[in-house]
Amino acid sequence: MLLTLYKSALRPIEIKALLKLKIKGHAYAPPKESLEKLATSLNDKAFCYAALGKVSRSFSAVIQQLPDGLKDTIGIFYLVLRALDTIEDDMNFPLEKKLPLLVDFYKISNNQNFSLSGVGDNKDYEVLLENYPKVYRTFTLLSKDDQEIITDISRRMGEGMAEFAQKEILTMDDFNRYCHYVAGLVGIGLTRLFISNNPDALDLKVKDEISNSMGLFLQKTNIIRDYHEDLYSDRTFWPKEIWGQHVNNLEYLAQNNKDPESLACLNHIIADALRHVPDCLTYMSSVKDEKIFGFIAVPQVMAIATLAKLYNNPKVLTGVVKVRKGLAAKLMMYSINLKDVTKYFEKSIRQIEKKNKSGIPSYQETKKVLDNIKSYF
Repeated sequence: MLLTLYKSALRPIEIKALLKLKIKGHAYAPPKESLEKLATSLNDKAFCYAALGKVSRSFSAVIQQLPDGLKDTIGIFYLVLRALDTIEDDMNFPLEKKLPLLVDFYKISNNQNFSLSGVGDNKDYEVLLENYPKVYRTFTLLSKDDQEIITDISRRMGEGMAEFAQKEILTMDDFNRYCHYVAGLVGIGLTRLFISNNPDALDLKVKDEISNSMGLFLQKTNIIRDYHEDLYSDRTFWPKEIWGQHVNNLEYLAQNNKDPESLACLNHIIADALRHVPDCLTYMSSVKDEKIFGFIAVPQVMAIATLAKLYNNPKVLTGVVKVRKGLAAKLMMYSINLKDVTKYFEKSIRQIEKKNKSGIPSYQETKKVLDNIKSYF
């Protein structure tokens, strides 16, 4: 906490937000007992909220600030996809068992007797799957429309995960397809759930295409930021079509992080992620519900701020580079509107533009993308 406060020392509003979040966060914090123990003492819905807090504390806090009629739906949507993602992420789970389970998860999990033991690379994830009947029973309390949306998204996501469990990400088409399956579909599902619960929540014409782009922007940002961690966890997501233009193997970036080729590769993949910014701005400008807007806008602002920090930064190739927690706290604790979000995006684009000086790797590529984004401000 002291280090976090130090990083925001020159930003009093961030320090205030951090302290406010710490106090308010207690209302959303999960019980201190282990999720395994809580599973034996909590009713289904209480367990689901405890599980949300355990598997993603920050996301849990944001969900619980949604309108009452929507937060249960989004919470269950997250847990269903978290369970599916847990199956995909467990590298020790035999592929011959994993693949059919991913494809048929939406059917197999659709009964109160479904559970899995010993699956997951995190204890809380394991407990979630072991106690999945609690999630399922809470799921059945949602409206039929919401149940159908969640089931459809989990079906399509499971099929995509199974596809990429057996193939590398080589081309840009592979990259976009993978990000669609694991994040674009989340954006599509969220949009459908928003409208299902409030038909006036969004004024959006091309819903699926732009919703998909919102998810791709967040996922690509995470993939870029997590390069080093993923490289040494036996999983890589950077497409060869990008890195192959600059280096002979992906490990080269970590071993030679300050080389022009490595930075050119980094800047190239960031420029690709930035192409989604116009769609993100279009989507956010269509949101009419204040609480839904906050739910959507916080991760988008954090993503553009992250890319601004990562651009032409060799440190991301050898470790973890993150934006200040104080910024996240400020976004969560104080209401933001479209004007605020636009200012954050403009600021981040200016920061990237300042780094993108003539002569640095991928200068022209990035300039073209930035010029297009600026026309949306």
